[in-house]
Amino acid sequence: MRIGITCYPTYGGSGIVATELGLELAARGHQIHFISYANPIRLGGGHPGVHYHEVEVSTYPLFQYPPYSLALASRMAEVAERHELDLLHVHYAIPHSVSALLARQMLAPRRPLPFVTTLHGTDITLVGADPSYLPITRFSIAQSDGVTAISRYLRERTYDVFGPGPPIEVVNNFVNCDLYRPAPPGPAAGELTLLHISNFRPVKRVRDCIRILATAGRSIRARLLMAGDGPERGPAEQLARDLGVDRQVEFLGKQDQIHKLIPRADVLLLPSEMEAFGLAALEAMACSVPPVATRTGGIPELITHGTDGFMEEIGDIEAMAGRVVQLARDPALRARMAAAARQTAESRFAATAIIPQYESLYARVMNSARNAGNQTNTAGVQSGVQSLPALE
Repeated sequence: MRIGITCYPTYGGSGIVATELGLELAARGHQIHFISYANPIRLGGGHPGVHYHEVEVSTYPLFQYPPYSLALASRMAEVAERHELDLLHVHYAIPHSVSALLARQMLAPRRPLPFVTTLHGTDITLVGADPSYLPITRFSIAQSDGVTAISRYLRERTYDVFGPGPPIEVVNNFVNCDLYRPAPPGPAAGELTLLHISNFRPVKRVRDCIRILATAGRSIRARLLMAGDGPERGPAEQLARDLGVDRQVEFLGKQDQIHKLIPRADVLLLPSEMEAFGLAALEAMACSVPPVATRTGGIPELITHGTDGFMEEIGDIEAMAGRVVQLARDPALRARMAAAARQTAESRFAATAIIPQYESLYARVMNSARNAGNQTNTAGVQSGVQSLPALE
């Protein structure tokens, strides 16, 4: 198949999932065309079957804001026609599904161009729920040829926000278990290494990681690696200084080789206020790094509390710090939980199990689009025959 993928290329879950999906599909022999305003995160270069098409937005004094969605729609249609794409797969509803809808309509007189929309979380719970965007988000989802959500929680939340609509298939996030692997056994460390990975937005509650470290540090030796960047980095750095743990915290910034970083940790901290799924937790689990997370959103669909990770209530610093201390003081528990975390990733969320679900959806969407096109063409031919003048 020839598939166009559009996502936000920035450091965030939807862009990461879209990029990893494209790479996995290309490895299975499909031709993948990324269409976005910048090279997607984790894409890199030199991948056979993977192409990138930049969306250029012209600046013009008349426009207060550059019309990115229109430029994207035009680029989608151009790439689809030039490279004979079979379908578009857009990640994050706004504005990508609207642009895909326009591209489909632009090409409709010549060829079908179905599109699939994958919902990732804040496109529904934050942006889509905003009164300014709710009608267009609802409309673009309804017009999609296929809709997926990354968790059961997000599917139900979508129906709560927008009401009844088209069927939404749950296709979970996935991890490449060959790439994300545990580190080889090494000498026992004298301190526990904690890790947090995010885009440092307020919803991630980044400063809670600092508080967890400071609280756990009263009982154990620990250090904290903070991977990512965003608006909460400065406040987190200041809090670390205020609590006197700045020497135990290392802010790493954005990391492209995240699969090499995770195995260096013993525990992942995910104290988010909301997670539609919890991709960072899954990647950590694949590396045998048990997560200490909050019980929110789709996380309970990923973590089995007490087996392959821990979940506590949002903002409960003492409870999360207590779990960190428990894992530090009980190496046998940490080893069992690490093994169980890896098993969960391999048995339930491996790319080898999830990617075929997308391929099946693509095939069904394409088949429906072809059938619809054939019916339209047949109706057009019949209409034309009926309108022919009678022969004398």
